[in-house]
Amino acid sequence: MITEYILKKTLKNNNYNNKYTREKVGYISGIVGVIVNTLLAILKLVIGIIISSIAVTADAFNNLADAASSIMTIVGFKLSNTPPDKNHPYGHGRVEHITTLTIAILIMFVGVQFVKSSFDRIIDPKPVEFRLLLFVFLIISIVVKVWLSSFNKYLGKKIKSNALKAVSIDSLWDSLVTLIVVLSLALSFVTDFPIDGYIGIVVAIMIFYSGFTLIKEAVSELIGEAPSEDLIEKILEGVLSYDNILGVHDLKVHQYGAGKTMATIDAEIPPDIDVVTIHNIIDQAERELGEKYDIDLVIHMDPIGLETETREKIIEEIRKELKDNYLINSIHDFNIIDKGNYKCIIFDVSLDGNKIGKNFFEEEFKNDLIDVIKNIDRDFYCKINITIDYQDIVR
Repeated sequence: MITEYILKKTLKNNNYNNKYTREKVGYISGIVGVIVNTLLAILKLVIGIIISSIAVTADAFNNLADAASSIMTIVGFKLSNTPPDKNHPYGHGRVEHITTLTIAILIMFVGVQFVKSSFDRIIDPKPVEFRLLLFVFLIISIVVKVWLSSFNKYLGKKIKSNALKAVSIDSLWDSLVTLIVVLSLALSFVTDFPIDGYIGIVVAIMIFYSGFTLIKEAVSELIGEAPSEDLIEKILEGVLSYDNILGVHDLKVHQYGAGKTMATIDAEIPPDIDVVTIHNIIDQAERELGEKYDIDLVIHMDPIGLETETREKIIEEIRKELKDNYLINSIHDFNIIDKGNYKCIIFDVSLDGNKIGKNFFEEEFKNDLIDVIKNIDRDFYCKINITIDYQDIVR
């Protein structure tokens, strides 16, 4: 309810795919994060000093790191919306992932520092003074952090941002960290055992692990992740919904940060259709699907059905010979060149990447396919293009 109120008061445009709206939402997340985390850090630092608790002090600096992370979030969203330029023609959207990576490294650094501080406290223990009012303040801070987590999770879903998802997860971890600190304070009330340093190590390890998890996610995004099954299905079914599209294959999706997704796909068309007619259909599909799913879509046309009866028979024999190969998803883009003494067959083979083992060698596999074709007609030269797909992209 508070989240909706904040968005209503600060946003003029409710189109969350709009890059300026995304930037504004990123600012909202960052500003709220800076304010909340700075206040919590000051509060916990004061409490930690008053009661001489390394665990509470570690938690305070963790919140201070979160405030710095929120500033990075604001900067990241600003930079990611920088217009394309000569050196970066696809924009700067991946800056958001670099922001996530920077936040994660900062979080891990805080974790390492407090492992050291906690070991020092174990070696030289100091009594922790329990105070009920300060104890209550820490419990309230847990509630605030849980709210901040749900706040960023909601915003992250709205604008499909992994950076805000990272902030949400980090806030949830923080609430758990503070809960452990609260439990350690409660235990210090009933026992003289110097638990503070040990709890400090637990807190520090959790902080470190949180940063490590975020680094994995950020690096994965920068390397390039597979598109969602939902987006693949929407593109495939979307292209097939247009007249004279007989089949689709070779879908490739490239993401250059949020709001910049490019996709290419091959569409099979009748061989005798008028060029202008099919061009208009393809142009319409690119435009409409691109707007609908917020992608830059390019469709390549593949005429099929040009084969003579003899060619069709050869192609059918090849399909029959290869159909039981468990690695093959599909065979397409057949072309047979027959010029007297020169006979060449060209086609694409899509392999299931999920079934390929460590001992797979592409050239060896290709030679096996050539042997199969040579058994059909020894005069054929073969040109086979192999692609490895990890998702079902053929219809």
